[in-house]
Amino acid sequence: MLAAVDKLSPGEVTTYGEIAAEVGTGPRQVGRVLAEVGHLTAWWRVVRADGSSHDPARSVPHWDAEGISHTGCAVRWQHD
Repeated sequence: MLAAVDKLSPGEVTTYGEIAAEVGTGPRQVGRVLAEVGHLTAWWRVVRADGSSHDPARSVPHWDAEGISHTGCAVRWQHD
C-alpha cells in the first residue's frame, strides 16, 4: 500500500479509494494504514473523495510546497 503512495509524484494527488482499488482493499483500510505508518510516505497526497484532508493543518504546508492548489482544507483537482 505504501508503495502505491510512493509512486505519486510531487504535486500529484489521489484518493483513498483509488489507492484501495489499486491494492485490492477498501478506502478505510488505506486510511488506517496511513494513520499508523503514513509518516513513511507522502500521506498528504492521498485525500478523501471530496478532496479534503484528514488533517488540513498538517497537509497545507506540504500542498503549498508542492504547488497543489487547495482551499485550505481540500485540494482543488480534476478527477479523471
